[in-house]
Amino acid sequence: MASYTRRAHSGGNGPAMRQPRTAYSGSNSAAGAGRTSRSRIAQEGSGTAGRPTRSRHAASHKATSHRAPNRKKNGGKKGKHRVLKWVLGVIFGLFALGVAAAIAAFAYLYTTTEVPQPEKFALAEKTSVYYADGTTPIGSYAEQNRVIISCDGLPDYIGNAIVASENRTFYTDKGLDLRGIARAFWNNVTTGTRQGGSTITQQYAERYYLGETTTYSGKAREAILAIKIAQTESKDEVLCNYMNTIYLGRNSYGIQAAAKAYFNKDAKDLTLSEAAMIAGIIPSPSTWDPADNPDIAKSRFKRVINIMSEDGYISSKQKSEAKFPDTAPVAQQNDYAGANGYLLDMVERELVQSKAFTKEDLDTGGYKIITTIEKDKQDVMQSIGDTRLDDMPESLQIGGIALNPKTGAVLSVYAGSDYLTKQLNNCDQAVFEPGSTMKPFALLGAAQSGVSFDTLFNGNSHQHFAGLDQEVNNALENNWGNIDLYHATANSVNTVFMNINEHLTPQRTAEIAHEAGIQGDIDADSMYNVLGINALTVWDLAQGHSTIANNGKKNTIHMVARVLDAKNKDLYNAPSENEQVFDANDCALVQKAMQGTTTYGTAAGVSTALGRPVAGKSGTANDEMASSFVGYTPSLMNVWAIWNPDADGNPQVVPAFSGYGVSSTGYPAHLFQEYMTQALAGTDVEQFPTAKDNGKIGGSDGTWGLGRGQSSSTNTDSNKQSTEDAQKKAEQEAQQKAADEAAAEAEKQQQFAQQCLNDPTSSTDCPNYPGNSGNGNGNGTGNGNDGTGGDSGTEGNSGSTDSGKPNGNSGSTDGSTGGNGGNS
Repeated sequence: MASYTRRAHSGGNGPAMRQPRTAYSGSNSAAGAGRTSRSRIAQEGSGTAGRPTRSRHAASHKATSHRAPNRKKNGGKKGKHRVLKWVLGVIFGLFALGVAAAIAAFAYLYTTTEVPQPEKFALAEKTSVYYADGTTPIGSYAEQNRVIISCDGLPDYIGNAIVASENRTFYTDKGLDLRGIARAFWNNVTTGTRQGGSTITQQYAERYYLGETTTYSGKAREAILAIKIAQTESKDEVLCNYMNTIYLGRNSYGIQAAAKAYFNKDAKDLTLSEAAMIAGIIPSPSTWDPADNPDIAKSRFKRVINIMSEDGYISSKQKSEAKFPDTAPVAQQNDYAGANGYLLDMVERELVQSKAFTKEDLDTGGYKIITTIEKDKQDVMQSIGDTRLDDMPESLQIGGIALNPKTGAVLSVYAGSDYLTKQLNNCDQAVFEPGSTMKPFALLGAAQSGVSFDTLFNGNSHQHFAGLDQEVNNALENNWGNIDLYHATANSVNTVFMNINEHLTPQRTAEIAHEAGIQGDIDADSMYNVLGINALTVWDLAQGHSTIANNGKKNTIHMVARVLDAKNKDLYNAPSENEQVFDANDCALVQKAMQGTTTYGTAAGVSTALGRPVAGKSGTANDEMASSFVGYTPSLMNVWAIWNPDADGNPQVVPAFSGYGVSSTGYPAHLFQEYMTQALAGTDVEQFPTAKDNGKIGGSDGTWGLGRGQSSSTNTDSNKQSTEDAQKKAEQEAQQKAADEAAAEAEKQQQFAQQCLNDPTSSTDCPNYPGNSGNGNGNGTGNGNDGTGGDSGTEGNSGSTDSGKPNGNSGSTDGSTGGNGGNS
C-alpha cells in the first residue's frame, strides 16, 4: 500500500503543499468572466444600431474623405465584437454543458455506489506469478488471512493507537480531505502510482476500490464512497470496519488476523504495546515488519506511543511503561515450499528494486506477473542441480543460471532445492570466488589496447610481476613456454594474464568488468583481480559475460517480462537497454579465444559433444574453494558454480568426488554440458560472428608479451598441430571413458543378476523376487557420467595459483606463494 507512506504524515500536522485548483473554484471564475463579457457585448452592440444608416450615408457621400477612416474603423470594431461574442458564447455553452454533465455524472455515481460492509470488501485478489507462457502458474503472493470480528470487546487503546498512527483528527474531521483527494487523484492519473486519501475514512474507501484507483472512474467512486460513509456511519463504525479490513502484513487482513500472526493471540487480548506496534507499521507492514526491519518498527512504535500520550489517550505512566514487544516468528506460506519459493522471492525482489512496486503492492494488488522463466528449461536445470552424486559432500553448494544474452531474459535458475529449508539463494545471493572466469574481461582489455591475439607471451611458471614480492605460478607449476592469447585463454595460463593485467592495470580490468555489468566489488588495487579473487554471485558473473556474448551490447538480465492488472492492462514491462558498451569485433575476438576452451582447452570435448561452436571459460578459486564454468552459444548462456562452505558459511576446499579431479573444476563443466544438451536439443546450430584480429604483435607500443619482432609463423604452425593433437587426444579420452563406464555398468548388471540367482529376496527388483511376474527387468539402466564431462575434469590439472594474503570477501587468499591448484 504505497499510499500509506504519505498517510503516516498526514495527521493534521503534515507539511503544506500546493494543490491543483478545484473544479468548484474554477467554475466560479469562469462563470464570472462569462457574465462580464456578455454585458460588455450588449453595450457595444447597442452602439452599432445605426450601422445601416451610416452605410447608406457613406454610399451617397463617397467623396467625403473624413468619413472614410471612421467607417473603416467602426466596421472593424463591430466585426471583432461579433467574433468575440460568438467565441465567448461557445465557451460559456461548453462550460454549462460540462457542469451539467459533471452534475449528472456525480448523481449517477452517488446513487449507484453502495456502502459495503467489511465482509463484502473486494480486498485484493492474490497476485499470481506465471512462467513465460503466461498460463502455467509458478505460485502466488499473500495467501490471504481475513477474520471479521466485533469491535465491542476490544480495548479502546487498539483503535486509539490506529487513530494516533494514521489520522489524529479522525474524531473531529468530516471524514474527507478534499485536498488529499485532489492530490492523490492527480498523482494517480499522471504518474500511475496508487495513492489514497489522508483520513481513515478515505483509506477505508480505497481498500474497496483497490486496483481501480489509478483510473478516473475508480478514483471518483472512491471519493463518493468516502462521502457516503462519512454521512451514513458513525466514527466508531468507520474505525471498526477499517480495523477489520486493513492489510497489516504477514498475509493478515484485519486486527484479529494480525494479532494471531504477530503475537499468537486474539485481538481482544492485545496489550497497549502490542497494539501500538501493529498500528505503527500500517503504512508499510511488509517492509517494516519487526522481523525484517526492527529499527524502523521500534521507531514507529515510539511515535505512536508519543502521539497517544500527547492526545490524551494514555497516561504518562502508561507511556513510560510501554516497551517494544517481542513478536512471533514469521510463518512461511506453502506457496514458497520447494524450488518455486526461490522464483517467487526473486521475482518479488526484482520488482521492488525496480521501484515500480512495493511489497504491499505485490501482496495485495491482484496482479498477473509473467516471468521469462521457461518451464521446460527450469525443470531440466532443477533436476540437474538437485542430483547429488554418491560421494559428493553434503555441504557442497550449487548455483546455476541460463539466459538469452541477446535480450537479457533469464530462462532458468538453480537457486537451491527448498526455499523453506534454506532461504539463501545460490543464484543471486550466495557468493563464491569466480577464479579464471574473470580472465575474459582482461582479454577484452587487450583487444581494446590494440594487441593482436597472436602475440606471444611467456607462459611459464615462477614469474615475478611489478609490486608483488612473491612469484606467480600456473596450476601444478606447469610451464607452457611461449604461447599466444588464444591458447593462454583455452588453457587458463595465469602468468600470461598477470602480464596482461600488468599492462592494463588492475584499475582498468575492474572498470571493464563493471562496464560489462558486474556490480559486485572488484579490488582495483590488486594485480590478482584478473584471477578472480573477489567473491561474486552466479547472477552477477552471468550479467558481465552476457555483454561480451551479446557482442558488446549490455542488457539488464531479468526474470520479469510483464505485469498486468486485473483487467489485463500492462503495468510494467521488462527493461530493454541494449546499450553498446564494447566494440563488437573486440568481443568477437574474445568469443573466438573462449571457443578454444571447449575444443582443446580445460573443457575439451564439450563443443564436440554438443555438436556446435561453444564459447566457454572455466575457473577455480584460490586453494580450490570453489569452481565455476561460463559457456554460451550466441543465443543461450549457461553458468554453473560449486563451493563448499562450513556451518558458519566460511569457504572450505572442494574435495575430489566421483572422478572430478583434485579441484573438481570439471563438475561445473559437466553440469553445463548436461544442461545444454537438453536445452539445445532440436535447435539450429548457430555460428559466432567472424572476428578480425586488427591488433599488432606486441601491441601498439610493442611492449606486450615478447614484444615486436617475434616470429609467429612457426609458432602458429606448431600451435595448430598441438591443437589438433590435443583435440584428438580429448576425443579419444572421452571415448575411452564412455567405454569404461559402459563396461562398468555391464559388470554391475551381471553382478546384480548373479545376486538375484543366489538370493531372489535380496531385492524387490529381482525378476525372480517372490510375487514378481518375472518379466526379466534386471534394473540395468545405469546412468553413468558421459565421457566428455569426465574429460572436463582435466581442468583440475591446469588450475592457477592465487594463494597468499587474506581476502576479505570470502576468507580466501590472494597472494602468490607459488602453491599449486588455483584458478583455471
